[in-house]
Amino acid sequence: MGTIAIVVIAYRRLPNVNPTTVALTFLLVVLLLASRWGLPVAITTAVVATLAFNYFFLPPVHTFTITESQNWIALLAFLASAIVASRLSERARREALNATRRRKEVERLYSLSQQLLATDNVMELLNSIPHYVRDAFGLKAAAMFLPKRKEVYRTGADHPELSEEQLESVSGRGELVVDEEQQLCFVPLRIGVKPVGSLGLEGAVLSRETLEAVGSLIAISIERAGAIETLTRAEAARESEKLRSALLDSVTHEFRTPLTSIKASVTTLLSTPQIDSEGQKELLTVIDEEADRLNRLVGEAAEMAQLDAQQVELRRETYTVRQVVEAALEKSKQVLAGREVKLQLPESLPSVRIDLERIAEVLVQLLENAAKYSPPGTPITISAEPDGKMVDISVADRGPGIDDMEQSLVFEKFYRGRDQRYRVQGTGMGLAIAKAIVEAHGGTIGVTSQLGSGSVFHFTVPSE
Repeated sequence: MGTIAIVVIAYRRLPNVNPTTVALTFLLVVLLLASRWGLPVAITTAVVATLAFNYFFLPPVHTFTITESQNWIALLAFLASAIVASRLSERARREALNATRRRKEVERLYSLSQQLLATDNVMELLNSIPHYVRDAFGLKAAAMFLPKRKEVYRTGADHPELSEEQLESVSGRGELVVDEEQQLCFVPLRIGVKPVGSLGLEGAVLSRETLEAVGSLIAISIERAGAIETLTRAEAARESEKLRSALLDSVTHEFRTPLTSIKASVTTLLSTPQIDSEGQKELLTVIDEEADRLNRLVGEAAEMAQLDAQQVELRRETYTVRQVVEAALEKSKQVLAGREVKLQLPESLPSVRIDLERIAEVLVQLLENAAKYSPPGTPITISAEPDGKMVDISVADRGPGIDDMEQSLVFEKFYRGRDQRYRVQGTGMGLAIAKAIVEAHGGTIGVTSQLGSGSVFHFTVPSE
């Protein structure tokens, strides 16, 4: 009303003011109030403005009497225009508020969907869903009921309004329930017509479309997480079967070969007493070598089990890289006999803090592989260089190389190259053991290779 009074005072001080100008000003005031305060205030203002327009600006002034019929028409037209304009302005304001509310709900739905897709762990997801919904929409509490699990997941235990009976009832009927007075919503969770459960919300009344979208989104996320868990379980079972087959193949092939040689040698010794001393020595040498091989195979299997169980204690001390290389070369001298080994070890290399025996074992494994898989007479190169807080040690050979598809598999337990598994002896555990040892030191191991150009195996260890 104060605005109307201001307009009246302002125009009364102006000489010869046009009534049409006054009417349009009043109409503008009514529109502004309608857009800000709503329809009831706007209509009240329109009536007051009509009376003020009649009393102060339509002759005879200072009376509510209208002598000319055209002024009646002008006054009624003003009142009708003000009321219609108020209704239109109120509708526009209401639609703008609804659009803003829907936009915010869509943003919250998007945020909720991002949170629901962030985890594939079913139990973690189920416990988190009520908290996600409460935080996304600013609610007091939320609860979710799943009939398959016969369990209610809540944001807290002190909200009896979200009773298990009501949640179970909504889940069974599949109907949306909204109590605006108590600000409670119960939403069925379903995919199509398939019921999954129900969701209870306390503290706000959301639109029906948003509630249905939340219900469908949660149902989809639960089904997705369940499907991923089932797929993961099936994949784990398949990998376990694959590992079992690989182990069986390794045991059958690798353990049977030395056992066959030992059995044949012993049988020959027992069945041929007249064999000369040279022949006996040769057969006993075979037995000795194959027994050593069996012992090594069993030792590798035991070591792999210990590394997997993290039962190996590292004895870390400070050594130079050259000391590590020399220890590995000493252990590999029989395998590397007649093979040129090139060393590229800069004098400026920092010392490393490692378990010497274990890291030397890694280097021995790489050297033995290089000797096995590269042609006789070709050199093997051992090099090292600093890499930040680590030292990178590599072994390069001139073998046949490793296919790109196999480079990520060679460090898996019992895996052996497709083209080499029946040509070169081995269990496929050596590189897996090397990887476990390097990772126990906090380093990484990898391979760079190109078919026909050899391979470079490299690993990092912490520097002093």
